[in-house]
Amino acid sequence: MPQIEQLPYIFFSQLFWLLLVFGIIYFAIGRGMVSKIQSVVDSRDRKIGEDLAAAQRAREEAESAEAAWRERIDASRSEAMRLAQEAKQQGGREAEQRLKAIDDELVARLAEAEARIRTSAEQARRELEPVAAEAVSELVAKLTGKRIESREAEPMVKAALHG
Repeated sequence: MPQIEQLPYIFFSQLFWLLLVFGIIYFAIGRGMVSKIQSVVDSRDRKIGEDLAAAQRAREEAESAEAAWRERIDASRSEAMRLAQEAKQQGGREAEQRLKAIDDELVARLAEAEARIRTSAEQARRELEPVAAEAVSELVAKLTGKRIESREAEPMVKAALHG
């Protein structure tokens, strides 16, 4: 094979051209492409860092917004509790006033009813005294045979009725 026999003569020249081409490729990639790749990596790292910082700021803003929201909710709850307590107290006072008014009205009605009852009882006693005196005179007449006038029996009936 003639190609193998020529190998020692052309080996060094092929090695030279191989090293020259690889050197050119190495420097072209190293100088041209690596710097571009490095700038893209740096840009990407910077963008990631900015995004992380923005995310951290957004997170802090969200936490502060949540804290403010919780404070507003707590303040609203306490205000609602205070208003409910005031309404409850106001309702209690109003109910107490209504009950007092009803109680006063019932006391007045009771006093009026008691007065009517006393008046009716007095009137009934006054009407009862002559009837009782007449009944006493008839009873005495039946039991003893003596006849007494109802005018004479009235003081005894009054004494018996009024104690």
